[in-house]
Amino acid sequence: MTDVVRLDAVSKVYGKGQGAVAALREVTVGIPRGSFTAVMGPSGSGKSTFLHCAAGLDVPSAGSVQLGGTALNGMNETQLTELRRQRIGFVFQAFNLVSSLTVVENITLPLRLAGAGVDRAWLAEIVSRVGLEGRAGHRPAQLSGGQQQRVAIARALVTRPEVVFGDEPTGALDTMTARDVLTLLREVVDGMGQTVVMVTHDPVAASYADTVLYLADGRIVDSMTAPTSEKVAERMTRLGAWV
Repeated sequence: MTDVVRLDAVSKVYGKGQGAVAALREVTVGIPRGSFTAVMGPSGSGKSTFLHCAAGLDVPSAGSVQLGGTALNGMNETQLTELRRQRIGFVFQAFNLVSSLTVVENITLPLRLAGAGVDRAWLAEIVSRVGLEGRAGHRPAQLSGGQQQRVAIARALVTRPEVVFGDEPTGALDTMTARDVLTLLREVVDGMGQTVVMVTHDPVAASYADTVLYLADGRIVDSMTAPTSEKVAERMTRLGAWV
C-alpha cells in the first residue's frame, strides 16, 4: 500500500525564546492508503498538533508533509484551503453542522463552497451508507447526536477525499452511539477504501483501527497493529497517561 499522508522529520514549535514549546519533535511516519489509524497519547503529547500538521491546518516549523505525493511545504493559505476543501475530509467532536440547513444541504455544503456540482448517485450512496435514509430533509435539531455525527461523516466523504481526519469524533457521544459511529468509520475504510486518521483518548475507539500510533512529549514512541481495547489501555498506562 502506498502512503496517502507522509510526515518527514516534522517538528512544531509554538512561541519563541524561553517561552517556546515544542509540540512535535521530528516525527516521521507514513499513513497507508485504505487504512484506519488511531493516534493516542497523554494530554499535551502533541496529538492535535500532529493532526493539524498532517491535514494542512497548521504549518510545521521544520520537516515536510505530503498528501498523495503533493508537498504541502511552500503552499500559501489560499492553496492550503483549496487542498483541504478538495482532498481532505474532517470530522470533529463538535458536529459543526449549520442549524438552518437540512441533512442533505449540510452534507453537500463543501461542494457548494467549492462551486462544484453534486453527483446525485454518489450523494445517495453516502446517505445510504451512513444510515440517514428518511432523514434527508431533517434539520440538525431534529436529529440525535449520533445522527448528527453521521451527517458530519457524510459531509466529510462527499468530496471523495484522499483522507478523512477525525479529532475525537466520538468524544461527545454516549457509549452505544459511539460504537455505532466507530463501526461506520470502520465500514468506510473496509467498504469504500477510504483512509481514516483519528485522534482519540478512548481505548475502545482505538480498537477499531488497524494501527495505533502513540505520542508522548511530541514524539511517536510506539505503534500497535491489530489493537484491542485492553492492549491499548495497558500501553497508555505505561505512557503515564492515567497514572
